Amino acid sequence: MNNMTSPKSVLNTSQLSVYYGSFLALKNVDMAIQANEVTALIGPSGCGKSTLLRCFNRMNDLIPDAVVEGKVLFNGKDLYGSEINPTEIRSRIGMVFQKPNPFPKSIFDNVAFGLKVNGYTGKMDEAVEWALRQAALWDEVSDRLKKSALTLSGGQQQRLCIARAIAVQPEVILMDEPASALDPIATLAIEELIRELKQLYTIVIVTHNMQQAARVADKTAFLMVDDARGGYLVEYDATSKIFTNPSDSRTEAYITGRFS
Repeated sequence: MNNMTSPKSVLNTSQLSVYYGSFLALKNVDMAIQANEVTALIGPSGCGKSTLLRCFNRMNDLIPDAVVEGKVLFNGKDLYGSEINPTEIRSRIGMVFQKPNPFPKSIFDNVAFGLKVNGYTGKMDEAVEWALRQAALWDEVSDRLKKSALTLSGGQQQRLCIARAIAVQPEVILMDEPASALDPIATLAIEELIRELKQLYTIVIVTHNMQQAARVADKTAFLMVDDARGGYLVEYDATSKIFTNPSDSRTEAYITGRFS
């Protein structure tokens, strides 16, 4: 598959490398992420999946000694250009973390938080309801919006975090193992939500769950790690091809559980 820029690409990396101090975490990643698709990042622990994900909204800026080399383009513009405001980028490229992290505030205030920070001047009630409906949570919480978000179940908390991310209407949603802390029923609810949300958003998801990648992703990137090269991209293609007819024997070994 051609990993270069295409007309629909929202995010593109070129020779992307990341160092944490002298440690090489990710090396020379070239890939293009398409609009309104779900892209899964898979691979063994330590191969740089989360590091790559954090490059897409400059979260690595918050890590001491992190150095990003190469290019990351967002709609054709250099995401690391001197004129780019990282805070603005993080509202346009939202993030949902592995463990649900609602603020110790009401359900309503959790969703409204980003809107207030961004100076939203519209009708807050309508914006909060819209986001909760988008996250398939409104029917469950509409009668207790003033209650603490911490009273929700784990799956509900994660959907609330998704609602909080999409309230500011980003273009891209990054998800770092969003269902790893959830039970199977809550996991399936998150997966169904991901499939629905891609109609409006471009989604990049890190997952250790092969079945989850196969179920939700349009494209899948397989990364590996070795001591000399750090994390690197082995193969990036349509999910159906990655899981049924991968081009690289290392991908096949990982998918089939023979990876050592």
